[in-house]
Amino acid sequence: QVQLVESGGGLVQPGGSLRLSCAASAFPTSGCMGWFRQAPGKEREVVANLFTGGRATYYTDSVKGRFTISHDNEKDVLYLQMNTVKPEDTGIYYCAAEVSFCGGLWPNPGMWTYWGQGTQVTVS
Repeated sequence: QVQLVESGGGLVQPGGSLRLSCAASAFPTSGCMGWFRQAPGKEREVVANLFTGGRATYYTDSVKGRFTISHDNEKDVLYLQMNTVKPEDTGIYYCAAEVSFCGGLWPNPGMWTYWGQGTQVTVS
């Protein structure tokens, strides 16, 4: 059973930085992993994703140049480095995974099978 556990959320001031982690267990050697976020009253939206067997990374426009997604293959941990954060980055951040190749941004939450419990990020 694949399990995803996020950590690293918290309160950060605008312009600050935060790093989120997602520890995966029982996940195959390669697959698609990503970060979503959901603000109060809004739909869940993709932030970034990657294919763990490749090098390419994909971002939604609003975080390009500020956020970096990466994956440690040895530890099987997915990261999201958030720099120059803004109040509009506030929300619950979810880690997601799918046993499939992804060659671009996967914005549809319905395409992802595995989800973490979420971690709150507040920029204020």
